[in-house]
Amino acid sequence: MKYLVSTMLSLLLGSSAYVHAQQAADQGDQSFEAGQPLGVVINGEHTPMSDNVKVYGAIVNAESCVYDESRDLIVAVNRGADQDEAPNDGFISLINHDGSVHTARWIGVNRNGLVLNHPFGSDIHDGKLYVADRDGGTDENTPTVSVIRMFDMETGAPAGEIKTEGSPGFNDIEVAEDGTIYATQTSAGGQNPDPSTFRVFKITPDGTSTVLIEGDPLNLPNGIAIDGEGNLVVVNIGNKDVLTFSPEGELLKTEQSAQAGNDGIVIMEDGTKYVSSVREGGIARIAPDGTTELIATAIPSAASMCYDAGANQLVVPMNTNNALALIPLEN
Repeated sequence: MKYLVSTMLSLLLGSSAYVHAQQAADQGDQSFEAGQPLGVVINGEHTPMSDNVKVYGAIVNAESCVYDESRDLIVAVNRGADQDEAPNDGFISLINHDGSVHTARWIGVNRNGLVLNHPFGSDIHDGKLYVADRDGGTDENTPTVSVIRMFDMETGAPAGEIKTEGSPGFNDIEVAEDGTIYATQTSAGGQNPDPSTFRVFKITPDGTSTVLIEGDPLNLPNGIAIDGEGNLVVVNIGNKDVLTFSPEGELLKTEQSAQAGNDGIVIMEDGTKYVSSVREGGIARIAPDGTTELIATAIPSAASMCYDAGANQLVVPMNTNNALALIPLEN
């Protein structure tokens, strides 16, 4: 019976490509609705679940996360099904510090007034959630194109988008204090990607996109962050390099992570860097003096992690494993 209940919860809180594709077809252009915290509707009123209950799930193909300081919750970005299986299937869940579910589908409880196809990287800036989404890809003849989608952090409602026609898909994003977006393009796809398609884009607050960095030393660039001096730090999937660039794109420093195949990066206030390897499963700590050590190992598909300041821990989305790994840090 326990197995049955657990399985049913997983099914209910997971993604149903068919259901959401049908909703998208049926609901048209109705007004956006944000999802409520877990609970039930009784006589038309939402009643939250009692706080002595823990529910786990609501993670489907999660690629990234970001800590919401105002709510003291983890914002998990779920890609959902691939575009050629169920277009517009991405959603955003709100997760407690212990990994339990606060709101299963805060953005994406239905598809009313919502386009969120297959989101990757994310960041919060100036009251908005930014996600690296993409349009297209519904069949082999429909190319993908990068779209940064923004959502109001108070209401969850869509708050604009920026399309970059020159990119088939951004991977990670970071938003600077002035609203400039920096985005990695890991490649243009294919089994043997052209190194000239390894790029970092700069998108100004008015929506103008330009290529800031291209080719070597980028090697399948993935995670991107901004350090305490305003410089860009990029990790490669293709090697162990952790690259620091000026905001103008000049290479300032190259460090080495403990493993290759890297995806996520977190930079602490003291300059310590944490790097996740999606291919080898480790979490590396790079001290300000460049010393590197593994603090966790063998995490399946350790993707674009975030720092949960409310619990002093790293949160690591695990892609198609449909889970989050939690790694407490030393005080």
